Amino acid sequence: MRVAIVADAYPPLRSSGAVQLRDLSREFAWQGHETTVLVASPDLDTPYLIDEIDGVTVARLRAPPTKDTGYVRRMANEFRMPFAMMRNLKKSPLAERGYDAIIWYSPTIFLGPIVRWLKRRNGCPSYLIIRDIFPQWAADMGLISRGPAFHLLDAVAHYQYRSADVVGVQTPGNLGFFEAFRARHPERRFEVLQNWLGEASDLGCSIDIGRTSLAGRRVFVYAGNMGVAQQMDKLLDLAISMRNRNDVGFLFVGRGSEAQRLRGAASAQELANTLFHDEIAPDEIPALYRQCHVGMISLDSRHKTHNIPGKFLTYMQAGLPVLASINDGNDLKALVEEKGVGRVSVEPDGRDLPELAVAMVEQEVRDGGMRQRCTGLSDDLFSARAAVEQIVRALGG
Repeated sequence: MRVAIVADAYPPLRSSGAVQLRDLSREFAWQGHETTVLVASPDLDTPYLIDEIDGVTVARLRAPPTKDTGYVRRMANEFRMPFAMMRNLKKSPLAERGYDAIIWYSPTIFLGPIVRWLKRRNGCPSYLIIRDIFPQWAADMGLISRGPAFHLLDAVAHYQYRSADVVGVQTPGNLGFFEAFRARHPERRFEVLQNWLGEASDLGCSIDIGRTSLAGRRVFVYAGNMGVAQQMDKLLDLAISMRNRNDVGFLFVGRGSEAQRLRGAASAQELANTLFHDEIAPDEIPALYRQCHVGMISLDSRHKTHNIPGKFLTYMQAGLPVLASINDGNDLKALVEEKGVGRVSVEPDGRDLPELAVAMVEQEVRDGGMRQRCTGLSDDLFSARAAVEQIVRALGG
């Protein structure tokens, strides 16, 4: 099958979406499919740049910047992005390349126009991978009001839903969000497509916990984005509550809008049990996790959509049980508890996290099978191989 994967993020970007798309495209190529990635690239000086990476053709197409910019400019550039990608693809040597299937990943919600254009040119089906139901979650959290901007963004999101023949959502709970849309568009097929993770690299890690103040402790690690959607204060409050335990430490690795504030708060508290570190390369994460004992997850309690964070997959792959603070009703709670791979809090303020953390330390020490359950769950549910096979079946390949 000749496959085009359309995206706005791909390595060297280090976001979870970029890493997932790299792993997915690699797996498509390894399974014998002719795979092309079309990715928006704001840093290019030329209209396009084409690379061959791991058997995948990666076409970077110049587009306006949509990261680290003001809200108004970002929204304007998001609307322009797919049209810039089309224009610059037409200038490239891949302009006439044909495809048997178009696959794209949301977020972003703005790729509908280029997907429809590619579908018309090739007369082929398309598969939308939804990992983030936007703008719904942003409205649930109060980041945007349900006014004109929300309704405009919601219309854009529905345009991309209508552009898909098959839509893969993260969890069974997400299917309920689309009930009204499915009733109006019965020709669109929806299914649960589990998150995935490719085989981990082993390139070592620039962080050596044994040379830090956390040496010799049972280390709770959080690696990823530290933004508003994560409600990170719950995890910092946990570290503060356990400051007198010399056997437990907390390591926060990453970046985000809340990172500097959290660092400052930890410094003001003079926490000897807590370290912050800047973002590291994805290929360093496995070696980091080998030095840790429990992975932490935090989601804002105001979320009403279901979300299994990408970091949960990396924890499972590394054999790290999880301590999670998430929104009530999230499908992740049942999964963690059913598989015996951690503890979950649904208290809005995370008030029960200290109690759960103590239980995690005790269980992690005495339960020799916990790490094996984690890696087994990763192999069974969250492999890139399984994701590619499911997408190919859905598209009739």
